[in-house]
Amino acid sequence: MTTINEYIVLLTWDEEARVWVAVNDEIPLALESGSLDVLMERVRYMASEILESNGKPHNNIRLHFKVDRISVVA
Repeated sequence: MTTINEYIVLLTWDEEARVWVAVNDEIPLALESGSLDVLMERVRYMASEILESNGKPHNNIRLHFKVDRISVVA
């Protein structure tokens, strides 16, 4: 049976910098991009690379993306 390692990646919008930020302390991962779709692709690629370089299991990973964006309407 194959073990699947799951990680929750928090994606938040930084209004001041005008970028999306992806963070996960377990991997550890911190990336940013102006595009949410591009950021998610970067996370998919980099998560495995970072896990491998830190000697952690890097195959069969599942990423759960949690998006947080606050919008103020005046």
